[in-house]
Amino acid sequence: MFTKIFVGVLVIVAFIVAIFAVSRLDITGEAGSGLGKEFIYDIDSIAKIDPNLILYEQSAEPIPTGFANSHGIAVDAGGSIYIAGDKAIRIFSQSGQLVGQIKLNDTPRCLALATDGNIYVGMRDHVKFYDRQGHILATWQSLGGNALLTSIAISKNDIFVADAGNRIVLRYNTNGNLINRIGQKDKDKNIPGFVIPSPYFDLAVAHDGLLRVVNPGRHRIEAYTFDGQLEFWWGDFSNVNIKGFTGCCNPVNFAVLEDGNFVTCEKGLIRVKIYDAQGAFVGVVAGPQQLVEGGASRICYYPADCQLGGFDVAVDTEGRIFVLDTIKNVVRIFTRIKSG
Repeated sequence: MFTKIFVGVLVIVAFIVAIFAVSRLDITGEAGSGLGKEFIYDIDSIAKIDPNLILYEQSAEPIPTGFANSHGIAVDAGGSIYIAGDKAIRIFSQSGQLVGQIKLNDTPRCLALATDGNIYVGMRDHVKFYDRQGHILATWQSLGGNALLTSIAISKNDIFVADAGNRIVLRYNTNGNLINRIGQKDKDKNIPGFVIPSPYFDLAVAHDGLLRVVNPGRHRIEAYTFDGQLEFWWGDFSNVNIKGFTGCCNPVNFAVLEDGNFVTCEKGLIRVKIYDAQGAFVGVVAGPQQLVEGGASRICYYPADCQLGGFDVAVDTEGRIFVLDTIKNVVRIFTRIKSG
């Protein structure tokens, strides 16, 4: 009798744990249905942006990617637009014409372009290396079942890979040999570690030669040396002040303009904003009214609905901003509004 009761209790506990688990959003973004009305917050009141803060305008019709699911964007020196989605990399001219495609056997999560035209593609757990014609040059070693690659950055002979699953940045040489890890929690070095509640974890090398990495759960962008020393950080949480980042984990993606300013993307309350090199708020590229059909007149349920709008962003040498709309699967191009 005791055995039957014990087994029955285990079954009930397992059922409760399973229900709780499916209600949570895992880091891949492929599960979760929200935690109930007590976690609802109305974003409409904080979505309205002062028009005087909007510094950019959409300069052309959106470019359809043709993907059902798009994940990453990059722009080369000639202005060609590269999109990672479904099981391919597609290359577009700025007029929207499809000029090339690299077919893949799995889903690309991110990509980066080398100055020689070669392409680094982040799959879920490893990096693939292609030439512009789509010939595979190398496949790097898998980072294991927990890996989820979300961003790649290139600086001469250094390749940086953001692994959201293992919450770490990996530094490689161009041959795919691991040099060191960056961002692991270390009290002695005053490194708090990355907090990554959702599958967004971006990085880039800024013009000052330091690696910038989003720490989304801490609502900030951190600056590291290539050897992994944390130099400084900037960013704050706010659900009221537009200068801050909202939600559980923002910004999701960013890019660095030629003048050293940063372009950031936020999900949930979908906004693209500009900060200077020290992290001071400069202005807005676009807000919900420009980026989302119907604007922000909706209710955001945590966590599932608040994962919507994980847009990616890239820039070119002329200061144009290319926003990959992962809801509509289109590319929106923004240019600076001329003063006067």
